[in-house]
Amino acid sequence: MIDYAALADDFYVNLHLNTEMQLPGARETVLGFFERVQKQYPTMRNFYTRDEGHFVLEEDKDQPQQRWVTLEARRICSGSANPNSPDQAFEQHRLVMQLVPYMLSVSPLDCEALDYMVGFDYTYRGNHDELVAEVLGVSPALEGMIDVPGSQILNYEPSMTIALDESCRRQARLLIETRTNAYQVRRGEFPEDHISVYFTVRQYGSLDSQSSYEQALAELRETSEHLLERSVVQQVLRPLQQAISAR
Repeated sequence: MIDYAALADDFYVNLHLNTEMQLPGARETVLGFFERVQKQYPTMRNFYTRDEGHFVLEEDKDQPQQRWVTLEARRICSGSANPNSPDQAFEQHRLVMQLVPYMLSVSPLDCEALDYMVGFDYTYRGNHDELVAEVLGVSPALEGMIDVPGSQILNYEPSMTIALDESCRRQARLLIETRTNAYQVRRGEFPEDHISVYFTVRQYGSLDSQSSYEQALAELRETSEHLLERSVVQQVLRPLQQAISAR
């Protein structure tokens, strides 16, 4: 199993279920769902409603580890930041997937997309985009842009999505997000901020009639871990980590 904690300053394992139909919003239904989650995880005691009408149940934010679950109009999210292991996060997400069919009436037919996302944050004071270009490189077609005299890189956020089956219903996406802006580059003053790497495996469309959300989630996790180990850890995560440590 990959030791996510050893690869970045912070990591998180999140689940997103997007539905075709509106999710229930009745008081009894919403509270019943979150009460069942809280029964399993008593430290999730902060419940509130955002301005957009989204419901949130979460642990205290000032802890190094944090769990949260949100219920939006057409999306259910479950997140775990810096868990002791991916298994710990998966157990939380599996509970949510077990609950939604009978507590929120979300049929496998109602699935628009199901995501299993692993994210990694690297704290860095400097030009994020310049660092990412230096560590991961650019295609030969873009090297001429870097060689322009007096130029500085303002935005470089590599992203790639691949299809994992012939129908293109299962996909994997790698995205690197930087947080440096032109004002900081102009002044040469950079605050400590995060470079984020997001790796998402997504299943589009309704689930097979013989499948369940719990089974689909387990398959997405297996695919995610295989691809991370094969194509992301040594090629993206460790080079970023080593470059930042060397500065």
